[in-house]
Amino acid sequence: MTFQLYINGQFEDGAATFDSINPATGQVWAKMPEARTDQVNRAVDAADQALQKPEWAGLTASQRGKLLYKLADLVEQAALRLAEIETSDTGKIIRETSSQIAYVAEYYRYYAGIADKLEGSFIPVDKQDMQVWLVREPVGVVAAIVPWNSQLFLSAVKVGPALAAGCTVVLKASEEGPGPLLEFARLVHEAGFPAGVVNVITGFGPECGAVLSSHAKVAHVAFTGGPDTARHIVRNSADNLANVSLELGGKSPFVVFADADLQSAVNAQVAAIFAASGQSCVAGSRLLVEESIKDQFVQKLVERVQSIHIGLPSEMATEYGPLCTLRQREKIEQVVASSIEQGAKLLTGGKALDREGYYYAPTILDCSDASQADSIKTELFGPVLSVDTFQTEQEAVFKANNTPYSLAAGIFTNNLTRAHRMTKAIKSGIVWLNTYRAVSPLAPFGGHGLSGYGREGGFSAVLDYTITKTVWLRTSDEPIEDPFVMR
Repeated sequence: MTFQLYINGQFEDGAATFDSINPATGQVWAKMPEARTDQVNRAVDAADQALQKPEWAGLTASQRGKLLYKLADLVEQAALRLAEIETSDTGKIIRETSSQIAYVAEYYRYYAGIADKLEGSFIPVDKQDMQVWLVREPVGVVAAIVPWNSQLFLSAVKVGPALAAGCTVVLKASEEGPGPLLEFARLVHEAGFPAGVVNVITGFGPECGAVLSSHAKVAHVAFTGGPDTARHIVRNSADNLANVSLELGGKSPFVVFADADLQSAVNAQVAAIFAASGQSCVAGSRLLVEESIKDQFVQKLVERVQSIHIGLPSEMATEYGPLCTLRQREKIEQVVASSIEQGAKLLTGGKALDREGYYYAPTILDCSDASQADSIKTELFGPVLSVDTFQTEQEAVFKANNTPYSLAAGIFTNNLTRAHRMTKAIKSGIVWLNTYRAVSPLAPFGGHGLSGYGREGGFSAVLDYTITKTVWLRTSDEPIEDPFVMR
């Protein structure tokens, strides 16, 4: 299977191709197009020109919304096809990709409805013969750069609000598993968006990502990924002075108090760290459990983890699949080994599975006597849970906040006042109480610290893709006096 780039309303081959590996087999399953400098420049130029053309600039906000509604319907109809491509390209299990992509359609519907709700305002200035009002206009060309995991979702929270605001987009898919977004371009085309409004490319660092994020015609860079790449993007933005929003990684605490519903917390913890084989920015990778219930809770957790059905990601019965790349697995193997050397105790897993593909066993490390273990500090983006304990609420807060990441946190307790205290004390962009990994188009999403800045999702996300224009009107019919005549 061979994929193409989508530039200025046309599908075209890349400057070169590269192999995409199916993580479940370790074998090549598709050829991907590699965009290099010339094609990146043409994509940005097309987006810039589309901003000026009446086919897009002349649409009313309601008409933009109708195009987004059409795109939402097409995404919903194509959910299984997109899911099958994502499963082959990234190794994510089909039961997750199919349900997640179907829900992505709701994000496009949400932003379709917002398109004609971006109202201006009137300012009652302190001048008798003046009226002043504000209008919101599209910021311009948006570079949306997304990773391979949950890429339809992570692109929807950028492309949806950008198009609702009237911007144009160059969407860069990760070179690791770009197939779903390259296929998504066909839905954009079918929905009837004018040429250049949405462009979809993929490629490698210096000749693709760096060129895109530093391009003089790019006004906003919306990036999801790791802190190292984010630093390059921020440096690149010094060239074009683009707005930048960053949704980065996490080392999220999952705090369980003794009064919690333990079975519910066990189920949520399994979902928090072993869903998507731990390859999630909000993965609850640090379990902080009250010391008095540690043994009971961890026993229940280990038993549940050892019963997870591991299989081919293409089979609906599979609960757990491979990692996306061999490089990820090798990093996880190194960190788990070093953590055990540092005093962590292996409770389950801790090894690559003896089967084709990039499988790594669901792993739990008891780090209660190894608080400086690498697994506690390092975002692994994989299925490794580090367990620690606490005795007091204050200790739980300290350990939860003892990280440079601040993206997500889970708190499990049936004590209402404690829940409010913990919510206030935890440094995190998202706090889930007695649940985990819940999302909605209406709810903002993002963090701070090494987890980035800016928010995606919710109404305010659209405002990030606009600029405010202040309009002054002089209402007097009298001529303006000559400023150089002295009276």
